[in-house]
Amino acid sequence: AAKSLLNRLDLPFEERDLTGDRTARMDLMQQTGQRTVPQIFVGEVHVGGFTELRALHSQGKLLPLVNS
Repeated sequence: AAKSLLNRLDLPFEERDLTGDRTARMDLMQQTGQRTVPQIFVGEVHVGGFTELRALHSQGKLLPLVNS
């Protein structure tokens, strides 16, 4: 759903599959405090998951964040 929204908005993104990388998953969990995926970042800003991404877009705050 997150990829679909970003594609619809014509926003480029980088997807990282951490399936086989336990260390990277642990690092992400320490950084975000979350165990679920996706965990979405805009630059260095942790947005959260898809629900938070969609809420930012609905509030008109996603594109300004991307453009900053």
